[in-house]
Amino acid sequence: MPGIQISNLKFSYVSVGGFRMHIPRLDILAGECVAIVGPSGSGKTTLLNLMAGTFVPRSGEIIVAGQRLDDMTEAARRRFRIDRVGQVFQAFELLEYLSVSENILLPRLIDPQGRNNSDAQQRIQSLLASVGLQDKANKRPAELSHGERQRVAVCRAMFNRPHLLLADEPTGNLDQANKQKVVELLIRQAREHDSMLLMVTHDHSMLDAFERVIDFAELVENR
Repeated sequence: MPGIQISNLKFSYVSVGGFRMHIPRLDILAGECVAIVGPSGSGKTTLLNLMAGTFVPRSGEIIVAGQRLDDMTEAARRRFRIDRVGQVFQAFELLEYLSVSENILLPRLIDPQGRNNSDAQQRIQSLLASVGLQDKANKRPAELSHGERQRVAVCRAMFNRPHLLLADEPTGNLDQANKQKVVELLIRQAREHDSMLLMVTHDHSMLDAFERVIDFAELVENR
């Protein structure tokens, strides 16, 4: 059964050189782990933002876990992201004035309905240990290496055990051992919680770990 259904989606950036994207059809199965490959600037990150409800298409349908995002209000899409989506951004988006633990806890802190933190510290320590950062909980982002910051961003995305994990080049600045560790962690998290995982990557050495690889150039039409 599809966990994501996209049909006749059209999106454009008015102010960015006439960028247009048209996806006639895309289905992702519930619980499926998918890698998305393709040239830079083709729209892969835009697709992730559309699936998260951050962007709204000009036309077409986006249904995620039975909810039609393109027909939601902005407030409803924000609620959907808090409840159902974990994101790993290219630029990490860590807050410099917060500790590692506080950055990971952020999805719960910004949610007025989700401030029960009784199990939060145990969850944070478990995630940090899984990426080899168990001794960094009280550090600030400025005290971390680029690769360590990236792993913190992965932990934050997984904190609320999301239904949909969206990862935008999460291994781009890691060595081979840590690339493998992060991809294995994302896939394990998805399978343990029956989540979908969509990961944009240029690293073809990681593709064998995924159930399906989508070539973005074959997905879009008449850009």
